Amino acid sequence: MDVPVRWEYRADLAEQAVTERHTTRLWGLPRTNLGVIAWPPTTRDKFFVRWHYWWQAHYLDNQVDAAQRRCTKSRIQTLRRTIRAIKIRNLSKLTKNNYYDDKAWLALALTRAETLPKFGAIRGRNELIQNIFDGVDSLTGVLPWRTNENFYNVPTNGPAAILAARVGELELSEHLVDWVFDNLISEKGLVMDGLHMRMHGAQNAVDTHSYCQGVMLGACTELAIAQRNQAGVQPGEVSSVGISHITRVHQLVEAVDEHMANKAGVINWRTGGGDGGLFNGILMRYLALVATSLPGTSEATQRTRRRAKQLVLNTAEAIWLSRLEVDGLPVFSANWEKDAVLPQAGGLIGATIAGAVASSDIAERDLSVQLSGWMAMEAAAKVMLAE
Repeated sequence: MDVPVRWEYRADLAEQAVTERHTTRLWGLPRTNLGVIAWPPTTRDKFFVRWHYWWQAHYLDNQVDAAQRRCTKSRIQTLRRTIRAIKIRNLSKLTKNNYYDDKAWLALALTRAETLPKFGAIRGRNELIQNIFDGVDSLTGVLPWRTNENFYNVPTNGPAAILAARVGELELSEHLVDWVFDNLISEKGLVMDGLHMRMHGAQNAVDTHSYCQGVMLGACTELAIAQRNQAGVQPGEVSSVGISHITRVHQLVEAVDEHMANKAGVINWRTGGGDGGLFNGILMRYLALVATSLPGTSEATQRTRRRAKQLVLNTAEAIWLSRLEVDGLPVFSANWEKDAVLPQAGGLIGATIAGAVASSDIAERDLSVQLSGWMAMEAAAKVMLAE
């Protein structure tokens, strides 16, 4: 007789692995906690000489996932300490960051944290959200990647659209979503990276990244939910409200399944470490959102939810099977189709090039890779707990 997989237990082990290997106080300060970018770490990384704002945002988001599953005093305490440390290490207000995608990721994590029982309002969150929305370009109506930039991309406007939907700015959210689907869908039905505004006109950046698919799945799902709530549509009620965004989710999940997964239904978009280490995990997070929360009663919607759930579970199982174990805790692979490589001290740790962090020599050394593995375990736990 098969023993049912306990995805909550696996998620707990992933959380414990990151906590034991990758976290420490900021500069020895009490009541602080941050994720160290590499394990084994260098001395300068233990002192947070380099600042990876958006990695910490996803570390925070993962903590919220764990607390939503089982809200303990310890998890709430760690969340508060992480938020405090992020504020201190940023050396100024949370709005001090030239990259709108970084700020959007942190605003999403803070917004989710505020929904936890008795967590309360987070100082600086509203100011951060307003700073992001104030950055919308008057010419295009969307956000640039960073200040004084003519590149408008999905990694910025996707999370901003999710954020706008969650805080009630539905008109802005819909505009950002429509802009992406009007301008950045490839022949395969996948979401492309962004759009450069050149002197001679718009030029697409045609790369397709897994997290671009994830954020647009999340944006369309959240926007449809918000529109139906605003219209008073009851759960299970047949309604056309939000149907255009729901249909986009149907099509995008199908494209992800066809082009970003292998024949076994495992997400296999190769991303390596560095910033790319987070990409597939973000896709898993929002596939889980589709599986559990995409509204509607049609057969197409039910089929899409089932398809998203199966992608999550197939992929999470492959990730678990490809892990290494060190002291009983997982080290997740950077390539979810291959066995993990044991991280070692020495060698290159990801350098920052043109605003992005490259992979370490051994990608499994990067916090980003381990956060993605943890995200995948949380995604699997979420879809199973929703049954």
